[in-house]
Amino acid sequence: MKTNHTSHKMKNYFLLAGLLSIFISCGTSEEKSVDEIIQSNDLSEIRAKKNELSNTLSEVSKEIAKLDEAIQELDTSNKFALVALDTIKSQLFKHYAEVQGNVATDENIIIYPEYSGILTRVTVKEGDKVTKGQTLAVIDDGGLSSQLAQLEAQARLAKTTYERQERLWNQNIGSEIQYLEAKTNYEALESSVQQLKSQIAKTVVRAPFSGVIDDVLSEQGEVVNPGQNQLFRLINLDKMYVEAEVPENYLGKVKKGTEVKVNLSSIAKEFKGEVSQVSNNINPNNRTFRIKVALPNEKGLVKPNQIATIKLNDYTSETAVVIPENIIQKNAMGESIVYVYTPKEGENTGIAKKSVVETGYIYKDSIEVKTGLNSGDILITDGAKNLRDGQEVRIKTSGGNE
Repeated sequence: MKTNHTSHKMKNYFLLAGLLSIFISCGTSEEKSVDEIIQSNDLSEIRAKKNELSNTLSEVSKEIAKLDEAIQELDTSNKFALVALDTIKSQLFKHYAEVQGNVATDENIIIYPEYSGILTRVTVKEGDKVTKGQTLAVIDDGGLSSQLAQLEAQARLAKTTYERQERLWNQNIGSEIQYLEAKTNYEALESSVQQLKSQIAKTVVRAPFSGVIDDVLSEQGEVVNPGQNQLFRLINLDKMYVEAEVPENYLGKVKKGTEVKVNLSSIAKEFKGEVSQVSNNINPNNRTFRIKVALPNEKGLVKPNQIATIKLNDYTSETAVVIPENIIQKNAMGESIVYVYTPKEGENTGIAKKSVVETGYIYKDSIEVKTGLNSGDILITDGAKNLRDGQEVRIKTSGGNE
């Protein structure tokens, strides 16, 4: 249904059009028309005509303004402010604090040789997936295998001698010293064999854990030495986590199991998880403590050293009163105020009541209201900026009118 205000406006428009029409028609019969004046190319006459029309339009505008003022005074429907409403319901509210972190993994290492020699064989290339214990490279043992063969032969003979002396000693034949010498000789050779085998084992470079060969850093034929030459970079992308430093004032709010959201903007992914580890130490330089959050990585998109944004759930309310933040206004005393709608019986109008509220946490575009509003209150969400306490208002329909 159109308002009386709208019909009055239409009348004003018709009045203005009529006045202009009369003015133009009069000008046509008694004076030169605008087109004729323009065609005359007389600049002074053109300017004079423009000033005459401007003055006339100004007078008409003043008359219309008087009519509008009268309409405002007489049209009672125009006194109602149009508002939009929303009924408040208690809801779950969570606040998250954001910190920056880095993606890391404990299984990201550089493999060095444990034995000096020529790298005789490299069995993997970059990008290869390997399993724990798999051979990655072989270093020339410098004749250790031949020495081992000799020692093993000596150890077998020493074992035979020791076993023979042991049988004789058990039969009370022979001397004790002969038995002990045979036993000592055999054990010493056996120990030498095991030590040599341990040395030879170091010539074979094996994967300490399952993962991916990220880089091959030495080529076949190079001479390598322990602690000097890097052979491979091995990474396990299955056990990723985000590590971040959290300000000290969150110490009582963040613990193992705290809900988190991890955003990796570089791959446009967000993961839900929880804090898996909280450091017991406060860094004295920046007053922070360190946390870890495990990350799933089924598709291998997560990489070490990626930048991550961690959202820590530092506050939760199960039955919070939450409203849009932009609804809240500040009065001259610095109080936060909103307007609550009280309907009139049988009418599409009501009263706007001011309510002073105490607010809590803000997250995104929502703010928690601690006091001043209750579940079930009808909140004025649109049209509240210029309201006053006790003002009559009308509910705005989808078309913008009553």
